[in-house]
Amino acid sequence: MAFPGAIDPERRDDDDSDLDVIGVAASAGGLRALSTLFAPLPPDLPAPIVVVQHLDPRHPSLLAGILGRATRLLVKEAQEGEGLRPGVVFLAPPDRHLLVNANATLTLTRTELVHFVRPSADLLFESLAASFKQRTLAIVLTGTGSDGAMGLRAIKRMGGSTIAQDEATSEFFGMPDAAIRAGFVDQVLPLDRICTAVVAWTRRGSPLERDSGEPRS
Repeated sequence: MAFPGAIDPERRDDDDSDLDVIGVAASAGGLRALSTLFAPLPPDLPAPIVVVQHLDPRHPSLLAGILGRATRLLVKEAQEGEGLRPGVVFLAPPDRHLLVNANATLTLTRTELVHFVRPSADLLFESLAASFKQRTLAIVLTGTGSDGAMGLRAIKRMGGSTIAQDEATSEFFGMPDAAIRAGFVDQVLPLDRICTAVVAWTRRGSPLERDSGEPRS
C-alpha cells in the first residue's frame, strides 16, 4: 500500500544506497525510550538516525534539546532538503511528515494524516525502504496505536531489518504490539538491549536474524 507523499520505489536519482540508515518510531512514553536508546550510542556511529516521535502540533518541540543532553550524538530537528550525516539524529518537526530520499536528503510535507497522525512512522519507513532497501534498520518503540506496523512491511520486502521494543519495557505497548502481530519484526528486545543491536547492525551491514532472542554476534 502506498501512502500519500511516499517516495516512488522506482525513483532512485543520485542513488546513495551504500549509506546505512536507522529509522525510529515512538509515541507515548517515547521521550524516556529515546533517551535510553541514544544515551550509550557512540558519537562515531556510522549511520544517521531519523526519528518520528508523535508530538502535540500546537506547540514548538523541545525534543531536540532534551535528547541532545542525553546522548553524545548530535540531535537536531530535520529541515527541508537537508542531507543525512552519520552520527546525527534527525527529528521530525511537529505536524510534518518526514521522508528520506534516495539521494540521502530529507523532505518535510503536510500531506494528509496517516492513521490520524502527522508525522507518520509508516511514511518514514516506507520512504526508507524505497530509498535504502536492505541498508535500513527500523525500530518501533513504545506508543499507542499502530503507526509503524505497515511501514515495517515495506522495510522487510526490501530486505531491511526491524526491531520492536518488548512489552515489559514499553510504557505503552500498542505500537510495538501492532508491529509484532503484523509479522514484520525480526527481533523483539528490551529497551536496554536495542542499543547493542543497533551498534551490531551498523558493524555487520547485513539483516538481523528473524527471532526474538539475542542479536547475532
